[in-house]
Amino acid sequence: MSRVGKLPVSVPAGVEVAVKEEQISVKGAGGLLQLSQNRLVKVTSEGGKLSFVPANDSREADAMSGTMRQLVNNMVVGVSKGFEKKLSLIGVGYKAQATGAKLNLAVGYSHPVNIEMPAGITVATPTPTEIIIKGADRQRVGQIAAEIRSVRPPEPYKGKGIRYTDEKITIKETKKK
Repeated sequence: MSRVGKLPVSVPAGVEVAVKEEQISVKGAGGLLQLSQNRLVKVTSEGGKLSFVPANDSREADAMSGTMRQLVNNMVVGVSKGFEKKLSLIGVGYKAQATGAKLNLAVGYSHPVNIEMPAGITVATPTPTEIIIKGADRQRVGQIAAEIRSVRPPEPYKGKGIRYTDEKITIKETKKK
């Protein structure tokens, strides 16, 4: 059995988990998240803990038990604490401004780039060169951060562009004559 799949998911106070035939729903202060059930994994809830057991002895069921456990754990953590990604803008004149559910980027193009945030995702700019994306759904937070980064990814010669704050960019050496 998967090492991750063996661990139970503890449900903190203030979080409700409903396990049904076709989906698992987690409700808390951060909102409501839903995940469709997989037929290879049996989910049981007892005493504030969720257990994930493979339905049969196949390799796929074993792997899927660990995957389902981690997805449900991310949902529980998301509705209780939430997830965030931080991006930083490196470059002369590069700046970002969050207004409501919109993010306006000035990153060296002849026009400003406007990105609309989906429901459940909030964006903040404490400084003009820093972007913080928050939300309950880990996958959506990461996807939005990747889409914002893809507007102007860091280039390898000067390092200018939008990058994650913990990302290391290897700077290439220019051509020598």
